[in-house]
Amino acid sequence: MVITTVPGTTTGAGRPASPYPAGPQRTSLGRKVRDNLTGHTFLIGAVLCFAVFSWYPMIRGIVMSFQRTRRGETTWVGWDNYLRIIDDPSFWTAWRNTLYFTVLALVLGYAVPFFVAILLNEFRHAKGYLRILVYLPVMLPPASALFLFKFYAYDPSEAGLFNAILTALHLPTSQWMQSPEMTMPAMVLASTWMNMGGAVLIYLAALQNIPGELYEAAELDGAGIWRRIVHVTIPQTRLILALLAMLQIVATMQLFIEPLILANGAGAEDSATSVAYLIYQHGFFQNDLNGAAALGVIMLVVLAGFSAAYLRLSAKQD
Repeated sequence: MVITTVPGTTTGAGRPASPYPAGPQRTSLGRKVRDNLTGHTFLIGAVLCFAVFSWYPMIRGIVMSFQRTRRGETTWVGWDNYLRIIDDPSFWTAWRNTLYFTVLALVLGYAVPFFVAILLNEFRHAKGYLRILVYLPVMLPPASALFLFKFYAYDPSEAGLFNAILTALHLPTSQWMQSPEMTMPAMVLASTWMNMGGAVLIYLAALQNIPGELYEAAELDGAGIWRRIVHVTIPQTRLILALLAMLQIVATMQLFIEPLILANGAGAEDSATSVAYLIYQHGFFQNDLNGAAALGVIMLVVLAGFSAAYLRLSAKQD
């Protein structure tokens, strides 16, 4: 015989029936509340860090770009800071140098890590050692790595590493950072060596997820190594290639530490002046914080435009 009870009635023992769910259900509900509370607690910490160190400075910079501060008094000037910055000849020089560096970095610094990853992926032995060797420059402080290039590799005398190699090959030497024509290629070379380790590891992870059957089928069809790269490797890593291309553009357009250390800022005939370094000049040398803020907002809009274009193209491809 089965005894059923209705909330508000009594059981056979004379005790009132509970109108609430059984104990295990309440325990599960409490566990979910605690888990969500813990997750939201960690989330609040991250949001506060972003708000204090990222969002507030960004909003403050946008506000400052429409103001002018003199002798402690702040006034609203509208678009005057932007017009003044755009009329400055160094503004266009900085953008030209920055875009030139970005294009060179895409040709060299974007392609080299991909082919280095393909080469490492073909090795059967000492893979771990080679990965450490490629990633080692990333572990160096950027300033230390760039000073190494400046005083050892780019020494304009024959004692410099690169000039010694050119002399051994019976080729003409270069002034490197003292030459306006070689300033940007030299900075791209140093930046590529310094930063490519992370990209190589990402590419390696993507390459190892490609099914081996695809390469076997390509070999049976008589495809050589170049055709296998074009028709198998690149299509299978298309999403990673597109993502790192976007990150490469955003990172290289914020060029700052390379000209600051390698070229002492502007370089020969302003050949190394970048937009980020121009912001630094306005803010710390000319005491023009409002102009620096306006230039920073212009860079923000340009980078946001690149990011929006990438997201739109990615959505169409999906």
